[in-house]
Amino acid sequence: MSTAKVLISGEADDEVGHEILSQVDGVQVIEYDPNTEHLSGEQRGANVLLPPYRSSHRPIRLLSELPDLRMVQLLSAGADEWSADVPAEIVLATARGAHAGPVSEWVLSAVLTQFRQWPALVRFQDAHVWAHRKFAADTLAGKRALIVGAGAIGTAVARRLQAFDVASTLVGSKARDDIHGPEDLPVLVSGHALVVITAPLTERTVKLVDSAFLAAMDDGALLVNAGRGRIVDTDALVGELQAGRLRAALDVTDPEPLPSEHPLWDCTGVIISPHSARTVPGTNALCYQVAATQIATFLKGVTPTNAVTVRR
Repeated sequence: MSTAKVLISGEADDEVGHEILSQVDGVQVIEYDPNTEHLSGEQRGANVLLPPYRSSHRPIRLLSELPDLRMVQLLSAGADEWSADVPAEIVLATARGAHAGPVSEWVLSAVLTQFRQWPALVRFQDAHVWAHRKFAADTLAGKRALIVGAGAIGTAVARRLQAFDVASTLVGSKARDDIHGPEDLPVLVSGHALVVITAPLTERTVKLVDSAFLAAMDDGALLVNAGRGRIVDTDALVGELQAGRLRAALDVTDPEPLPSEHPLWDCTGVIISPHSARTVPGTNALCYQVAATQIATFLKGVTPTNAVTVRR
């Protein structure tokens, strides 16, 4: 395919995408409303569909109205919201790599916040208390981190932690080079002061971090979830947090959004951000730049590097 009609969201967050994609040879950009019930005649002729990043599943119902569709290009690092619905003959690709910088930066900020006890310090400040020797901060130097998910985000986290003298153990979907496979997890969990989840959500990773996984973590260890909420068994985590044995930093939860009455909010030793690790200026442009590269590769008749192999 040398040319393609590309459907792109007309929402404000996606304005930068129009400019980036219009510079790709052979691409005709066609705007659409992700909330619409039906497409117009011109829109129905699209060959590539770009769902928006926010609530990306909204246009799933439009797949049946796109007879000439050949590719779905996501702006997310994961494909879990679309993988079950995209027909096998249509290429499904992600924006893997675009989120590595912002999300790994969030991980580092969350880790430092917890190790240096900033939540406690801010509460003391709110109470106008000079809290000298009333809190127990820790250092990252010399610690070991277990990073579950060895893609672009996980490896970026490892690089950032290295600057703080943290040795990282990476676990990927399969063993390769210096990366462990998931079968090694039961013997790897203990001995790490920090466990970071950056894995995608798949059938194999749903509740991967269950009660047994959490029980194997060292006393006082910190669990950081920057992947997907459903990877962690929330009830089991709440139990460990309420007991004061573990700490956590969560950008994603299960359920999500987290209901106001959920017990996780009241647990000590946890900080929660509203699925916003990647939300900094420039991230949308990074996503569309990766998307443009993937689409340009597809137009050349080559399988995009971020194409997803869907297991059914």
